[in-house]
Amino acid sequence: MLKPKDKNGRPVKVGAKVRVLALSHKLIDSLPDDEAKNVRSMVGEVFKVYEIDKYGSPWVEKSWHLPGGKSFSHSVALESREMELVDEKALKPGKMKSRARLGRGR
Repeated sequence: MLKPKDKNGRPVKVGAKVRVLALSHKLIDSLPDDEAKNVRSMVGEVFKVYEIDKYGSPWVEKSWHLPGGKSFSHSVALESREMELVDEKALKPGKMKSRARLGRGR
């Protein structure tokens, strides 16, 4: 199996959080309009990689919840150029404040 990397060459593993930077036009164009709109909404969001397939592609999934308790989801395989590994520490609330405080006294 190939070992996937993000756009910066950092290794991506199952459980890693990645930001979706782009999605293939080929993928989007192959979907019905309503589905394509939903999948496009994944760009810019952060997802946990739930699988790496035999080709070395990380898979992420998004779910949408509808009225009446119904829901649907869509999974996509990402290429290196389509994702960026996200630093877990940067996602935690309050971390930016403490960094800002450290820089003020200088």
